[in-house]
Amino acid sequence: MSDALAVREVMARYVRAADHRNPEAMAGLFTEEGRVEILYDKDGGETLLGVLEGREAIADAVRHMMAPHAPRAWSHHTTHDAIVEIDGERATLDAQFIVFSVQGAKEPSSGWPAGAFGAQGTITPIESGYYRPELRKTEEGWRITRLRILHDLPMAFPRGE
Repeated sequence: MSDALAVREVMARYVRAADHRNPEAMAGLFTEEGRVEILYDKDGGETLLGVLEGREAIADAVRHMMAPHAPRAWSHHTTHDAIVEIDGERATLDAQFIVFSVQGAKEPSSGWPAGAFGAQGTITPIESGYYRPELRKTEEGWRITRLRILHDLPMAFPRGE
């Protein structure tokens, strides 16, 4: 596998780990000292929303900050138009992302109504922005050293009350 394809695969595994809420898989994509920076890109000016440092902090964020999926619900993080640059043992990737919230409809106790056909439920885009990881080639393969997540939409966080 080419280095560029291997770097793209790291991003594919990242979004699947997020969708599956799998902290171990997510943390394993980073170097031990890996860092995640979460930002809001407001009119070209970046506002830092949070930082995660180290594999354990990244795993804990997946474990405790990502809400579990409701019954018949799922998320799909998708990436598009990836630009990969390789410089020896270092690489960068710049990809657009969209996160979709998927909510399956519950089948009525009397069964689906006459005329119902195909997938039942809704798919709604809920987040968009850019993933900009920096990676290093290690003995285990390409690993993320720093991931910048630039959100297009402002983010609200629960307040302690």
